[in-house]
Amino acid sequence: MSAAEKYTVEKITEIQRWAPNLFSFKTTRHPGYRFVPGQFARLGVRKDDAIVWRAYSIASANWEDHLEFYSIVVPNGEFTTELAKLQEGDELFVEKTNYGFLTTDRFECGRDLWMLSTGTGLAPFISILYDFDTWEQYERIVLVHSVREAHELTYQEEIRSFGWNELFAEHAHKLEYVQVVTREAVDGALGARITELLASGELEAHVGLPISVEHSRVMICGNPDMVEETRKLLTTRGLTVAKRGKPGNLAVENYW
Repeated sequence: MSAAEKYTVEKITEIQRWAPNLFSFKTTRHPGYRFVPGQFARLGVRKDDAIVWRAYSIASANWEDHLEFYSIVVPNGEFTTELAKLQEGDELFVEKTNYGFLTTDRFECGRDLWMLSTGTGLAPFISILYDFDTWEQYERIVLVHSVREAHELTYQEEIRSFGWNELFAEHAHKLEYVQVVTREAVDGALGARITELLASGELEAHVGLPISVEHSRVMICGNPDMVEETRKLLTTRGLTVAKRGKPGNLAVENYW
């Protein structure tokens, strides 16, 4: 397969610096690029005479004319070090194929949608929240974002904007946004890891909604250890991972 068949060359159109080690960026989007909210793209940056590739969940809506991604800068990281150097107008490569199964179409029925994230694992859930079908399908939507320090609570305004955005206002009452900060005390935020909050029942008590096999559909994205621990914890309560042709209650994605 030739390079032209494998990927497109896009340009960075906007960069948002959230913190010294956190940023999001938008790129142009090829008209032929399609994805399902929750999926990820493979991005390439040029390093010396080669292209280095990494997977990044898409944060933008599938109906927007741009793509958006959310990144942490890994010290001395082969990919993110180069990515962080890029400026508006610089080129980035995007594989034409989309990937991943962290999508709501993995589920059948269900009344409550839980989205559990750590760090930059928030990205696919932003895209899913921009999907109108998500709001129509579920009665309650719980978005949990766990970080170490308060300055890592990104996308707050965008998440809260669903309450007044005329496109979503009819269903905005369904959303419960839960902030978790584990290394400092923050008013209104929970203070323990997601796995601890689930094991103790504090998360469900805080939301006022139990996680059950019958009603709950749970999506998990972020640190691989958190994803695996949370999956194990919930499977002991009877929830099962959704697979192709075999609907379940859980959908997971290791974000790095």
